[in-house]
Amino acid sequence: MNPAEWLLSTAKSSPEAPALFCGTVLTADYGTFARRAASIAGALGQRGICAGDRVAILMQNRTEYLEALYGIWWAGAVAVPINAKLHAKEAAWIIENSGSRVVFASASNAAGLDAIRPNCLEEVVIAGEDSFSDLYDAPGQAEPTAVSASDMIWLFYTSGTTGRPKGVMISAGNMMAMITGYLAGVGSHCRADSTLYAAPMSHGAGIYNFMHVIAGGRHICPASEGFESAEIFDLAAQFDRVSMFAAPTMVRRMVDYANASGASGDGLVSIIYAGGPMYLADITEAVEVMGPRFVQIYGQGECPMAITVLPRETVADRNHPRWRQRLASVGRQQMVSCVSVVDQDGTTLPTGEIGEIVVSGPAVMSGYWNNPDASQQTIRDGWLWTGDMGALDEDGFLTLHDRSKDMIISGGSNIYPREVEEILLGHASVAEVAVVGRPHAEWGEEVVACIVSADGQQVDAAALDAHCIANIARFKRPKDYVVLTALPKNNYGKVVKTELRQHIAK
Repeated sequence: MNPAEWLLSTAKSSPEAPALFCGTVLTADYGTFARRAASIAGALGQRGICAGDRVAILMQNRTEYLEALYGIWWAGAVAVPINAKLHAKEAAWIIENSGSRVVFASASNAAGLDAIRPNCLEEVVIAGEDSFSDLYDAPGQAEPTAVSASDMIWLFYTSGTTGRPKGVMISAGNMMAMITGYLAGVGSHCRADSTLYAAPMSHGAGIYNFMHVIAGGRHICPASEGFESAEIFDLAAQFDRVSMFAAPTMVRRMVDYANASGASGDGLVSIIYAGGPMYLADITEAVEVMGPRFVQIYGQGECPMAITVLPRETVADRNHPRWRQRLASVGRQQMVSCVSVVDQDGTTLPTGEIGEIVVSGPAVMSGYWNNPDASQQTIRDGWLWTGDMGALDEDGFLTLHDRSKDMIISGGSNIYPREVEEILLGHASVAEVAVVGRPHAEWGEEVVACIVSADGQQVDAAALDAHCIANIARFKRPKDYVVLTALPKNNYGKVVKTELRQHIAK
């Protein structure tokens, strides 16, 4: 079950197959990729890293990321992916909490750690410098370390928008289940396919590497080491048969670029969107502009990319009488997961009723790292309580409403911000919106809409009121509209509503 076995298998069968690219420049075929991973494992062994030890990766999107990742697994160690956009203090906390003794880093991230080096950290190996390339010369570990299905291989830290992040323990078996769900719900790959890493490799984009390693496909890291719409469209056209993971905010930027440039997205086969709410208006326009290239996945760090799937044919369908409702959903449960909607006591709710989404199956984490209380609170009787609110329809399509903590209770009535946000986004003056609750002496909370206006548009509260009243119950409409130049977002592109609540409370 060691993922490094999949790399070794591909390297044996197709050693000359192109594997790693920086932009259009080939940096390693599969034979070289595997040899480097084996040498990195050998070098880690020389440093006393053993099976089960944690090794962190704090790196921009580079080909060295995958070499380090598979080197860690080859050694039987646990990869601790850290978003390279985090502040050095945040990264240092994760390193300390995980007990990582070695960190593979980009130069800029390594510099940030110098002043606040965690006590456990013994060495920082910097991609693009001799400290990394010298590892290629270390005596390679001949075979990947044996790993069982229950062994942790990935220690992923949650984004921590409401407090300290928690370490999610993901096993080899969890990853295998995720791959199975992907192959069934999204599709398989072959050597002619490529995956492009524009979103952080520490998150969804990174764990989608497996399917292409198994197939012997190509791995493309943009030369910019990040997300640039023009670069993505250019690379897709040159490589062809490209799949990529994208947060909804990235999809929005790609569609805006396509509209402005006339690009159609030639070469892009699949754009898998996840990691935040994709509003109906945005995905409808995306399909109109770029065609049937989109697949939606719903997952969490605690059940990585494996809760539900909305396949490309459903995303693109405009013939079904309820296509809008289906497109606004996150699809149906993946074949590896069981999904239910329950009340606060865990009782399954009838079709159409909103409750907390729970999931069980082989992709669900074993628990949180060194945090038994949080583990027991989140996993109950084998079910992961996601903290997301949603409802299932009669065909099994799951529609998300909000995080349970984001629900607004005004005058005893539950108001789900996403419903209001969907309506407001249908108005021409609104480019982005986030709805939050504000304390109210009489009603408990009142609804406030934080809005980024569309280019050249003025936000008219009376016009937005009329638009809401025409589409939703009067009690759900915002009592105040706050215009902002931008919505606060974390490093994964999710709106940080805690900051908005603080802002509107002033």
